[in-house]
Amino acid sequence: MWRAVTRCLCFGIFLIGCLGDSAVAQKALTWQEVRAKFEAANPTLQAGQIGVDEFRAQETTAYLRPNPNLSLLADQINPFDGGPPHSTFGFLLASATVDYLHERQHKRELRLESAQKATGIATSSQADLDRTLIFELRMAFVQALQEKAVLDLARENLAYYDHVLEVNRERYKGGGIAQVDLDRLEIQRVQYESDLQTAEVTLRTAKIQLLALLNDRTPVDQFDVTGPFDFSTELVPLDEVRQTAVEARPDLKAAIQSVDKAKTDHKLAVANGSTDPTFGFDVGRNPPIDQYIGFSVNIPLRVFDRNQGEKKRTELDISRNERLADAAKVQVFSDVDSAYAMVNSNIVLLQPYRDRYLKQAVRIRDTISFSYQHGGASLLDFLNAQADYRSVQVNYLNLVASYLTAAGQLNLAVGREVIP
Repeated sequence: MWRAVTRCLCFGIFLIGCLGDSAVAQKALTWQEVRAKFEAANPTLQAGQIGVDEFRAQETTAYLRPNPNLSLLADQINPFDGGPPHSTFGFLLASATVDYLHERQHKRELRLESAQKATGIATSSQADLDRTLIFELRMAFVQALQEKAVLDLARENLAYYDHVLEVNRERYKGGGIAQVDLDRLEIQRVQYESDLQTAEVTLRTAKIQLLALLNDRTPVDQFDVTGPFDFSTELVPLDEVRQTAVEARPDLKAAIQSVDKAKTDHKLAVANGSTDPTFGFDVGRNPPIDQYIGFSVNIPLRVFDRNQGEKKRTELDISRNERLADAAKVQVFSDVDSAYAMVNSNIVLLQPYRDRYLKQAVRIRDTISFSYQHGGASLLDFLNAQADYRSVQVNYLNLVASYLTAAGQLNLAVGREVIP
């Protein structure tokens, strides 16, 4: 019976431990999941979207009609005794007038059109903000992947070196190497321990930066990301990338939309220079005449005010926005060409590493290590081979990170992901 109880207790403890681990652990997030979480939770993006909604609300204000005016009149009241005979405190004259301002030359429609185009510019600006912040997120994501790869390399190097140390301790016991050589080997281990500790700290820092962008309060130890940390030799032709950038860049789209809005604002300024009449209708009662109705038209004589300054300003604003759109297009081509050259340069550097240098570094390290263990190579040769292997591996990881950074820069320049 006691054995059965003991087995049940052990199984219960094991089950609780498994459930606890599953509750603490969190699934590593891919780039698509990180991006979706960022776009749903980032406060800067949320504030920008509220700004777009504010512009959209102004469309309602821009299309409002003028309200009619109601005027009531009661005149020629005689509350005093004496004078000509008529009713005491009687109404000798009473009238009601309704007037309405009529806006000519489609002022109201032009105001709505201008407000709608302002909303379009705000929407494009919000897309540009999203483009910029996504680039920052991508760089933080790449940094986390890089530090994970560096950490794995540091662990691998430390494990390999510990194996070498164990072999050489056995050689020392058998008289194969001197005490000073073993001491030098053991002292060299501190470099690999330092690499491992540094990699753990930098990975933790990269995760903290990524969590800040995600506005996430998940503990760092429970947060992880995953994704390919590699490069591709395939690259879209430059002309195609340029054309995609012209079509996709939201800041260029906003600049072009600003030109269109400036033209609408100029039309509105011209329309505002026209005179708007006020039509009135009145009905009243006058005892000698009895009831009556009447019509009126009020036309302002705008002799000195024809809105000339606003017309000129909006006309000049068209030219200014056209120049800004040209400058934005030049900047797009400059950004694309620079990022494209950076990506291509990293591919050129990475190809020989993947095809030759990594394999050569492994072969040299293993050969020199085997030779040293059998007395065919010096301690200095062995340490140099270890350092060269470590240097080549770290350089390769840094180049991959540079490629992914340049790819993110190219996606930023294009305004769309042309390199996943």
